[in-house]
Amino acid sequence: MQVIPCSIEKVLDIIGNKWSFLVLRELYPGTKRFNELRRSIDGISPNALTNTLKHLENKGMINRNAIPTVPVTVEYSVTEKGESFHKVLKEMKKWGAEWG
Repeated sequence: MQVIPCSIEKVLDIIGNKWSFLVLRELYPGTKRFNELRRSIDGISPNALTNTLKHLENKGMINRNAIPTVPVTVEYSVTEKGESFHKVLKEMKKWGAEWG
């Protein structure tokens, strides 16, 4: 018997981990580079940030744009799919402020 995942499980698969919420929070105002993200997210290691960015890109939540400079400049931005999650994140923030 095949178990069909519920909608919440699907969301958790797309988001991945706690760092994804924080990466998205930082990208909603606009495009950022890797080091800008690393400095703005307290406690994230470069490895965790790299893995989170790859995961979000693979899930269609963010875009990765490599600009051919020396060294290569890489910028990250939110996709339409990622932007549609912004409402959810805002509600989580409100809930956390009230109950956290």
